[in-house]
Amino acid sequence: MHYPAIEQPSPGQWTEIAKGVLWLRMPLPFELDHINLYLVEDDDGWVVIDTGLGTNTTKALWNEIFAALDKPVSAVLVTHLHPDHVGLAGWIADQFKVPLYMSQVEYFTARAFTGGKSDTSAWRDEQYYHRAGLQSDDVMSLMSGNKGYSNVVSPIPISYRRLKQSDVLTLKGNSWEVMIGRGHSPEHVCLYSKELGILLAGDHILPQITPNIGVYSTEPEGNTLQDYLSTLLPFTDLPEKTLVLPAHRQPFIGVKDRVNELIEHHHRHLNALVEACNKPQTVVELLPVLFKRELSGRNIVFAVAECVSHLNYLLSHGKITRHLSDEGLYLYGVQQ
Repeated sequence: MHYPAIEQPSPGQWTEIAKGVLWLRMPLPFELDHINLYLVEDDDGWVVIDTGLGTNTTKALWNEIFAALDKPVSAVLVTHLHPDHVGLAGWIADQFKVPLYMSQVEYFTARAFTGGKSDTSAWRDEQYYHRAGLQSDDVMSLMSGNKGYSNVVSPIPISYRRLKQSDVLTLKGNSWEVMIGRGHSPEHVCLYSKELGILLAGDHILPQITPNIGVYSTEPEGNTLQDYLSTLLPFTDLPEKTLVLPAHRQPFIGVKDRVNELIEHHHRHLNALVEACNKPQTVVELLPVLFKRELSGRNIVFAVAECVSHLNYLLSHGKITRHLSDEGLYLYGVQQ
């Protein structure tokens, strides 16, 4: 892997990656303090690739971009449903009266999340965290601290254009093939242009950091790590000189090397968990196996989900066992 000498854009500005491909960067109020967004030129305008959080700060930066562009926005394309990617998709699409492109599962899941939980009982969330080994006070704190998806996501348009595996979009004479990744989100869209030698990778393949691969209370028996590892492999067939444009950190070259690193990373975690399960343990007790830093606040949510995804993978492959204790906690162990 290596990182080409490409100037990092300031908020409200862009850097031209290739003819008709612009790199933008917007701030995030998290530990990971930025997101990379992209504009791809079409004949009659610019296609927005991901949008940032639905905040006034991001809107103001987008307005600076719009005022400086030589053509209007012609479409909005969202790689996946997470708020830092879909946050302003509806706002931009409505402002320019243009179509929204997403995969089917990402679109309808985003629509469902913006609708909130309504009067749905929270016992499933409580059960998920309790079975993981969190104390009751911590469970209540985590559940009450969720401000809601719709607070940082503008209303999702009531129609969209569906993207599927192997679909090809032609923008300004260049073809962009849809490659679907799963695991970080259910049906994540990546775009590969053979002519330009560019992969718009979203969160599916990141440099330096690993995408969160989590199993959450919405699908507690899911096997998202299996989904992730299996959908990483097709990216190793891309040419070695492919320039990868990720949603976080720097553009890089070396997609095959990075995919192999990500696969090795997860298998190291899997092996460490099997070893740690020599005695029955809860998810919370197993967190230090995967995370050496102190975890607090919302990081606990992502850490628990990541740990459960690895444990579910091991369960599906018969590497460990799981049973429910008298206290209602899941205990993970190995066959003796």
